[in-house]
Amino acid sequence: MEKLIAKADVLVEALPYIQKFQDKIILVKFGGSAMEEQETVHGALRDIAFLAAAGLKPILVHGGGKAITAELKKQNIEAVFINGLRFTCPQTIKVVDRVLHNPINASLVQFLQKDCGAEAAAVSGKNILRCERITTLDKETGEQRDLGFVGKVVNVDTAQINWILSRRQIPVITPLACDMNGQVFNINADMAACVIAAQMKVTKLVFLSDVPGVLRNPEDPKSLISTIYCDQIPLMAQEGVISGGMLPKLESAAQAIADGVGKVHLIDGRLRHALLLEIFTDQGIGTQILDKNS
Repeated sequence: MEKLIAKADVLVEALPYIQKFQDKIILVKFGGSAMEEQETVHGALRDIAFLAAAGLKPILVHGGGKAITAELKKQNIEAVFINGLRFTCPQTIKVVDRVLHNPINASLVQFLQKDCGAEAAAVSGKNILRCERITTLDKETGEQRDLGFVGKVVNVDTAQINWILSRRQIPVITPLACDMNGQVFNINADMAACVIAAQMKVTKLVFLSDVPGVLRNPEDPKSLISTIYCDQIPLMAQEGVISGGMLPKLESAAQAIADGVGKVHLIDGRLRHALLLEIFTDQGIGTQILDKNS
């Protein structure tokens, strides 16, 4: 009986948060090697289904970098990264397109529907995201480096996403986009999530990955930085605290907050019910990114 009462206590504790976030849009970006563990993926999807059942409006943007790299290796196509961004040649974009849609997107939608009893909709970024080509600065030469078919999102079809949400469905979005000529571009999933979150004015943007958050010392999990203010990011990058793929993630997060996102969270998707702990409790886990004036 005590165990049953304890379960009821947990539900009662969550009630104020369920009421607070009722009908609020929460965007979850899921990626990293956490997506390689089926149990972790399924646990995160169950949490997202719970959010929807509790009256929130979750959006899922997923990555697939490890699966893409594995497929490229099978086809003897070298995976090249520049400043944390994947160089995408004509052969690579075809592989990225195929892998992101099937098996990754299709399997996520299927599990949400069949195993979680949730209403989910497969959404190709090619249909809702418009982009333009980008380059990146070579820190050694000071020159701009071409990234191939890599772009940044400049417009989001928010009407289509809102229509899906109005049907009480969970949009599951692939990080691809097309330019004005219909050419498909690879979009960094973190950056795509940030732009979608900003244009949708979401209450929370949550990054679920395979790290506990931002660590001052990457080798020491206890060096977790619990709170980062947007204006601290440039200095932390200069000091080397933020580097590699984490830098564009945080820069995009800061821009999303400047554009209207309420709060950004970086949490470890491998932790059981990490998403629910972050949204429905006061404790908080991982790293939160805030505007100092909010």
